[in-house]
Amino acid sequence: MIRLYDYWRSSAAYRVRIALNLKGAPYDLVPINILGGVDEQLTDEYRSLNPQMRVPSIEVDGRVAGQSMAIIEWIDEALEGPALLPEDPWTRLQARAFADVIACDIHPLNNLSPLAYLRKEFGADEAAISRWYAEWIVRGFRALEEMAQASAGRDFLFGEAPGIAEIALIPQMANARRFKVDLAAFPRLLAVDAACRGLEPFVLAAPENQPAAKAS
Repeated sequence: MIRLYDYWRSSAAYRVRIALNLKGAPYDLVPINILGGVDEQLTDEYRSLNPQMRVPSIEVDGRVAGQSMAIIEWIDEALEGPALLPEDPWTRLQARAFADVIACDIHPLNNLSPLAYLRKEFGADEAAISRWYAEWIVRGFRALEEMAQASAGRDFLFGEAPGIAEIALIPQMANARRFKVDLAAFPRLLAVDAACRGLEPFVLAAPENQPAAKAS
Protein backbone atom coordinates (compact mmCIF):
# COMPACT_ATOMS: atom_id res chain seq x y z
CA MET A 1 0.00 0.00 0.00
CA ILE A 2 1.15 3.51 -0.84
CA ARG A 3 0.99 6.18 1.82
CA LEU A 4 0.99 9.82 0.71
CA TYR A 5 1.91 12.47 3.26
CA ASP A 6 -0.16 15.33 1.97
CA TYR A 7 -1.49 18.82 2.55
CA TRP A 8 -4.73 19.36 0.70
CA ARG A 9 -3.80 22.77 -0.73
CA SER A 10 -0.18 21.98 -1.61
CA SER A 11 0.21 22.09 -5.37
CA ALA A 12 3.16 19.67 -5.17
CA ALA A 13 0.99 17.16 -3.32
CA TYR A 14 -1.84 17.86 -5.79
CA ARG A 15 0.51 16.76 -8.60
CA VAL A 16 1.19 13.44 -6.93
CA ARG A 17 -2.50 12.81 -6.27
CA ILE A 18 -3.21 13.36 -9.97
CA ALA A 19 -0.42 10.98 -11.00
CA LEU A 20 -1.61 8.22 -8.67
CA ASN A 21 -5.18 8.69 -9.86
CA LEU A 22 -4.16 8.53 -13.53
CA LYS A 23 -2.50 5.19 -12.79
CA GLY A 24 -5.56 3.98 -10.89
CA ALA A 25 -3.34 3.24 -7.89
CA PRO A 26 -4.88 2.98 -4.41
CA TYR A 27 -3.23 5.05 -1.69
CA ASP A 28 -3.79 6.25 1.84
CA LEU A 29 -3.62 9.96 2.60
CA VAL A 30 -1.79 11.08 5.74
CA PRO A 31 -2.63 14.77 6.22
CA ILE A 32 0.22 17.05 7.28
CA ASN A 33 -0.97 20.56 8.12
CA ILE A 34 1.72 22.97 6.90
CA LEU A 35 -0.11 26.18 7.74
CA GLY A 36 1.90 28.68 9.74
CA GLY A 37 1.21 28.26 13.44
CA VAL A 38 0.43 24.56 12.99
CA ASP A 39 3.56 23.46 11.09
CA GLU A 40 3.18 19.71 11.41
CA GLN A 41 5.90 19.31 8.78
CA LEU A 42 8.41 20.72 11.31
CA THR A 43 7.82 18.10 13.98
CA ASP A 44 10.56 15.63 14.87
CA GLU A 45 8.26 12.80 13.82
CA TYR A 46 7.83 14.13 10.29
CA ARG A 47 11.45 15.24 10.03
CA SER A 48 12.49 11.65 10.64
CA LEU A 49 10.57 10.74 7.48
CA ASN A 50 11.54 13.71 5.32
CA PRO A 51 14.61 15.73 6.39
CA GLN A 52 13.55 18.55 4.07
CA MET A 53 10.34 18.90 6.12
CA ARG A 54 8.11 19.48 3.12
CA VAL A 55 5.13 17.78 1.53
CA PRO A 56 4.51 15.58 -0.25
CA SER A 57 6.33 12.46 0.84
CA ILE A 58 5.49 8.97 -0.34
CA GLU A 59 5.94 5.82 1.72
CA VAL A 60 6.12 2.40 0.09
CA ASP A 61 7.04 -0.75 2.03
CA GLY A 62 8.48 1.31 4.87
CA ARG A 63 10.64 3.44 2.57
CA VAL A 64 9.96 7.17 2.29
CA ALA A 65 10.94 9.68 -0.41
CA GLY A 66 10.07 13.32 -1.08
CA GLN A 67 10.08 15.71 -4.06
CA SER A 68 6.93 15.58 -6.17
CA MET A 69 8.53 15.38 -9.61
CA ALA A 70 10.82 12.53 -8.59
CA ILE A 71 7.84 10.77 -7.03
CA ILE A 72 5.84 11.18 -10.24
CA GLU A 73 8.60 9.58 -12.29
CA TRP A 74 8.77 6.69 -9.82
CA ILE A 75 4.99 6.29 -10.11
CA ASP A 76 5.34 6.11 -13.88
CA GLU A 77 8.17 3.58 -13.75
CA ALA A 78 6.91 1.38 -10.92
CA LEU A 79 3.13 1.26 -11.28
CA GLU A 80 0.93 -0.23 -13.95
CA GLY A 81 -1.40 1.98 -15.93
CA PRO A 82 -1.23 4.67 -18.59
CA ALA A 83 2.22 6.16 -19.23
CA LEU A 84 2.78 9.60 -17.72
CA LEU A 85 5.66 10.45 -20.07
CA PRO A 86 5.73 10.15 -23.86
CA GLU A 87 7.54 7.19 -25.41
CA ASP A 88 9.50 9.22 -27.95
CA PRO A 89 12.69 10.57 -26.30
CA TRP A 90 12.46 14.07 -27.79
CA THR A 91 8.79 14.45 -26.93
CA ARG A 92 9.60 13.16 -23.44
CA LEU A 93 12.24 15.89 -23.14
CA GLN A 94 9.71 18.51 -24.18
CA ALA A 95 7.14 17.26 -21.67
CA ARG A 96 9.69 17.28 -18.87
CA ALA A 97 10.87 20.77 -19.85
CA PHE A 98 7.29 22.07 -19.79
CA ALA A 99 6.65 20.54 -16.37
CA ASP A 100 9.94 21.85 -14.99
CA VAL A 101 9.14 25.45 -15.94
CA ILE A 102 6.45 25.09 -13.29
CA ALA A 103 8.17 22.83 -10.77
CA CYS A 104 11.62 24.47 -10.95
CA ASP A 105 10.98 28.10 -11.92
CA ILE A 106 7.48 29.23 -10.92
CA HIS A 107 6.56 27.17 -7.89
CA PRO A 108 9.73 27.55 -5.77
CA LEU A 109 9.46 31.35 -5.83
CA ASN A 110 5.82 31.22 -4.73
CA ASN A 111 6.03 28.50 -2.10
CA LEU A 112 5.09 29.16 1.53
CA SER A 113 8.70 29.52 2.70
CA PRO A 114 9.76 32.41 0.44
CA LEU A 115 6.42 34.15 0.95
CA ALA A 116 6.87 33.92 4.72
CA TYR A 117 10.42 35.26 4.35
CA LEU A 118 9.20 38.22 2.31
CA ARG A 119 6.70 39.04 5.06
CA LYS A 120 9.14 38.62 7.95
CA GLU A 121 12.38 40.05 6.56
CA PHE A 122 11.10 42.68 4.13
CA GLY A 123 7.76 43.64 5.66
CA ALA A 124 5.78 42.70 2.55
CA ASP A 125 2.05 43.16 3.00
CA GLU A 126 -0.56 40.97 1.32
CA ALA A 127 -0.86 43.28 -1.69
CA ALA A 128 2.89 43.03 -2.26
CA ILE A 129 2.77 39.26 -1.82
CA SER A 130 0.02 39.02 -4.43
CA ARG A 131 2.05 41.13 -6.89
CA TRP A 132 5.11 38.95 -6.31
CA TYR A 133 3.05 35.79 -6.80
CA ALA A 134 1.45 37.04 -10.01
CA GLU A 135 4.76 38.24 -11.46
CA TRP A 136 6.38 34.82 -11.47
CA ILE A 137 3.27 33.03 -12.68
CA VAL A 138 2.83 35.43 -15.59
CA ARG A 139 6.51 35.21 -16.60
CA GLY A 140 6.38 31.43 -16.58
CA PHE A 141 2.99 31.20 -18.26
CA ARG A 142 4.15 33.40 -21.15
CA ALA A 143 6.78 30.80 -21.96
CA LEU A 144 4.41 27.89 -21.39
CA GLU A 145 1.77 29.43 -23.67
CA GLU A 146 4.31 29.55 -26.49
CA MET A 147 5.48 25.99 -25.77
CA ALA A 148 1.87 24.80 -25.80
CA GLN A 149 1.13 26.19 -29.27
CA ALA A 150 2.69 23.13 -30.92
CA SER A 151 -0.29 21.09 -29.71
CA ALA A 152 -2.98 23.64 -30.59
CA GLY A 153 -6.26 22.01 -31.50
CA ARG A 154 -5.69 18.98 -29.28
CA ASP A 155 -6.92 18.48 -25.74
CA PHE A 156 -3.51 17.62 -24.32
CA LEU A 157 0.04 18.83 -24.71
CA PHE A 158 2.30 15.94 -25.69
CA GLY A 159 0.02 13.06 -26.61
CA GLU A 160 -3.51 11.75 -26.70
CA ALA A 161 -3.83 11.62 -22.91
CA PRO A 162 -2.69 13.82 -20.01
CA GLY A 163 0.77 13.23 -18.62
CA ILE A 164 3.52 14.89 -16.64
CA ALA A 165 2.99 18.30 -18.30
CA GLU A 166 -0.70 18.43 -17.37
CA ILE A 167 0.07 16.99 -13.92
CA ALA A 168 2.25 20.04 -13.29
CA LEU A 169 0.07 22.59 -15.09
CA ILE A 170 -3.35 22.05 -13.54
CA PRO A 171 -2.28 22.66 -9.90
CA GLN A 172 -0.42 25.79 -10.99
CA MET A 173 -3.53 27.04 -12.79
CA ALA A 174 -5.45 26.49 -9.55
CA ASN A 175 -2.85 28.53 -7.68
CA ALA A 176 -3.14 31.32 -10.23
CA ARG A 177 -6.90 31.45 -9.79
CA ARG A 178 -6.56 31.41 -6.01
CA PHE A 179 -4.34 34.50 -6.19
CA LYS A 180 -6.65 36.12 -8.77
CA VAL A 181 -4.06 36.21 -11.55
CA ASP A 182 -5.56 37.30 -14.88
CA LEU A 183 -5.23 34.33 -17.24
CA ALA A 184 -6.87 35.83 -20.31
CA ALA A 185 -3.53 36.04 -22.13
CA PHE A 186 -3.09 32.26 -21.98
CA PRO A 187 -5.91 30.71 -24.02
CA ARG A 188 -4.02 27.52 -24.86
CA LEU A 189 -3.23 26.85 -21.20
CA LEU A 190 -6.85 27.53 -20.30
CA ALA A 191 -8.03 25.05 -22.93
CA VAL A 192 -5.76 22.29 -21.61
CA ASP A 193 -6.82 23.09 -18.06
CA ALA A 194 -10.50 22.83 -19.00
CA ALA A 195 -9.96 19.48 -20.75
CA CYS A 196 -8.18 18.03 -17.72
CA ARG A 197 -10.38 19.37 -14.97
CA GLY A 198 -13.33 17.44 -16.39
CA LEU A 199 -11.51 14.11 -16.01
CA GLU A 200 -12.12 11.98 -12.92
CA PRO A 201 -8.44 11.62 -11.88
CA PHE A 202 -8.13 15.40 -11.78
CA VAL A 203 -11.51 15.92 -10.11
CA LEU A 204 -10.65 13.44 -7.35
CA ALA A 205 -7.25 15.09 -6.81
CA ALA A 206 -8.57 18.66 -6.63
CA PRO A 207 -7.88 20.45 -3.33
CA GLU A 208 -11.53 21.19 -2.65
CA ASN A 209 -12.36 17.48 -2.86
CA GLN A 210 -9.85 16.36 -0.25
CA PRO A 211 -11.12 15.17 3.16
CA ALA A 212 -9.00 17.74 5.01
CA ALA A 213 -10.51 20.56 2.94
CA LYS A 214 -14.03 19.44 3.73
CA ALA A 215 -13.16 19.20 7.42
CA SER A 216 -11.62 22.69 7.56
